[in-house]
Amino acid sequence: MATIKDVAKLAGVSISTASYALNNSPKVSGKTKKKILEAARHLNYQKNGLASDLKRSSTRTIALIVTDLAGPFYAELVKGVQDVTLSKGYDLLACSSAGGEASTAIKFLTEKRVDGAIVLAHNIAAETIELSARPAFPVVVLDRKVDSDHVVSIEVDNEQGSYQAAGRLIDLGHREIAYIGGRAMGEVHGKRLDGYARALREHGLDAERRLHQSGHFDRDNGYRLTKMVIAQGHLPTAVMYANDEMAIGGIAAFKEQRIGVPEQVSVVGFDDIELAQYVRPALSTVLQPKYERGALAAHLIFQLLEGQEVERHYQFPTQFVSRDSVRALT
Repeated sequence: MATIKDVAKLAGVSISTASYALNNSPKVSGKTKKKILEAARHLNYQKNGLASDLKRSSTRTIALIVTDLAGPFYAELVKGVQDVTLSKGYDLLACSSAGGEASTAIKFLTEKRVDGAIVLAHNIAAETIELSARPAFPVVVLDRKVDSDHVVSIEVDNEQGSYQAAGRLIDLGHREIAYIGGRAMGEVHGKRLDGYARALREHGLDAERRLHQSGHFDRDNGYRLTKMVIAQGHLPTAVMYANDEMAIGGIAAFKEQRIGVPEQVSVVGFDDIELAQYVRPALSTVLQPKYERGALAAHLIFQLLEGQEVERHYQFPTQFVSRDSVRALT
């Protein structure tokens, strides 16, 4: 088994420099860190945070690493993972990647403190995931692809979902459709914006005039950005939001200004979180299978731990859900 001394020798650096790089220390330049990580990958080097207990061959724990545990989107996903892990007699450890490469979550990957990991956190670098994944330590990533033989990706057809939603609004007679999103984070929301823009272009509509992209993908930012749209005047007949949380914030802003939804403006979200059907008016949105994705991710982890062959990429379809926040123009 390769040691950190072997990694340092191959990379042509000191052992302390190699240690700093493998622990994501800012003391090492990006160029040197990349060289050390490549050496570690070549030697199949794996840090072991459980070195004091080497007799343990399994922790019987699976880690789920997400960007923010507080978001309502994650509840169904976590339940899907949890149901499968518990049925296998394993524990689930859910943690946030807040802090990025310096977060505690990174240790579950780089130090093999769990038996496998499911990652839905775009602030964890692909190279960290590639370095961590091994035949005996499978990693499943959600909403992106990582180029590694030991990493499986599960995506949702975000572009098609947004395309269908915009197309539905166009079919209902809407010609001025705004899109409100947050600051780009990974590929997910970029694909949703692409689907919206593609649908409008195909119908000869302007997909650029009313784009608002800044801040977080949460309710407060949806509220603030909607207030900006209202303040600009010439209200669109429909607004699409990057996710349901932003849409719910947008509905609150419209209500505050006594703008009727859907009487004066139709509203569409994305994700179909549980709250979407209970907000008033009930939110039209794009459903993505959150529970099913979590359950599949966990099943794949166990299949890989058992040495089974699996596909390296899976994609779930989406479905437009029509509720009370959308109406046809007469």
